Amino acid sequence: MQGRPNAATPPVSRGQAARHDQAARRDPVAWRLAEVPATGDLAAAEAFCRAVARRHYENFTVATRLVPPRLRQHLANVYAFARWSDDLADEAASPEEALVALAAWREQLAGCLAGRPQHPVFVALAETIRATGLEGEPFSDLLDAFEQDQRRTRYDTREELTDYCRRSADPVGRVVLALEGCRDRELVSLSDSICTGLQLVNFWQDIRRDRLAGRVYLPGHDMARHGVDEAMLDEPAASPPLRRLVADEVEWARRCFDLGAPLVRRAPAVLRPAIGMFLGGGRAVADAIERAAFDTLSRRPVVGRMRKAALAARAWWGTLTAARDGG
Repeated sequence: MQGRPNAATPPVSRGQAARHDQAARRDPVAWRLAEVPATGDLAAAEAFCRAVARRHYENFTVATRLVPPRLRQHLANVYAFARWSDDLADEAASPEEALVALAAWREQLAGCLAGRPQHPVFVALAETIRATGLEGEPFSDLLDAFEQDQRRTRYDTREELTDYCRRSADPVGRVVLALEGCRDRELVSLSDSICTGLQLVNFWQDIRRDRLAGRVYLPGHDMARHGVDEAMLDEPAASPPLRRLVADEVEWARRCFDLGAPLVRRAPAVLRPAIGMFLGGGRAVADAIERAAFDTLSRRPVVGRMRKAALAARAWWGTLTAARDGG
């Protein structure tokens, strides 16, 4: 489903049209990234999950190098589940078809949790659940978010959007902590703040892409306060009111990062470098949006590979330094 074009929008240049096409383009779906195993063999299922994670998410290889080898396959299995779920939601021809596909996928999750996995992703995920004691709630919450995207495309308040993030983003951090047996409520709350911040900067980075998909995550009350209407989201470049709105929303995301930052020092030691890298990456995206003068319509701000490598190195070194100093 796409948003209606604004009739008042002037003709766009070839360069603007190319950026429009780039914003609309999606990555290859999970089932086209690698051959889906035809059997329930665990080794084949795990290899498939690794291939999906490695080929679909460029940060995965860097992130997994920051955790012990014993956790890397589990992270790939969790990522493959989330990626496949997202693709089911976004690749369907209609919201109704997406809901049908997600309902069938939820039944597969129930079978996995009951010890009867069928799909290769769930064969691999069942082993992760068996080995680590993960609960089913975070995975169910993620499916709730994907289903919510089919039913709701606008949010009036920040509180409503935060509630969405509780299901769309926060479960990932909770799973990562739980892989090391960490379920401390205070640490989980810190993780939620980081994950919500990551989701928010992704929203502000992808305003055009989401608009083309028929979704607007900018809170309606914030838009009204800044004098922004949805027609402004169809323009080739952000207007001054929209830039001020995005600046306000980026500041909100940065506050979330600041609230969650103590987790880098307090999480299980083996997770601290990866958490530090993702926190630094989220802050780097916020900085990239600011460098673009808060105009994410003209071009999608990104963090370059060298910058990502530097963030990973900094996260690793910062953790070693804290350990050496007794922090």
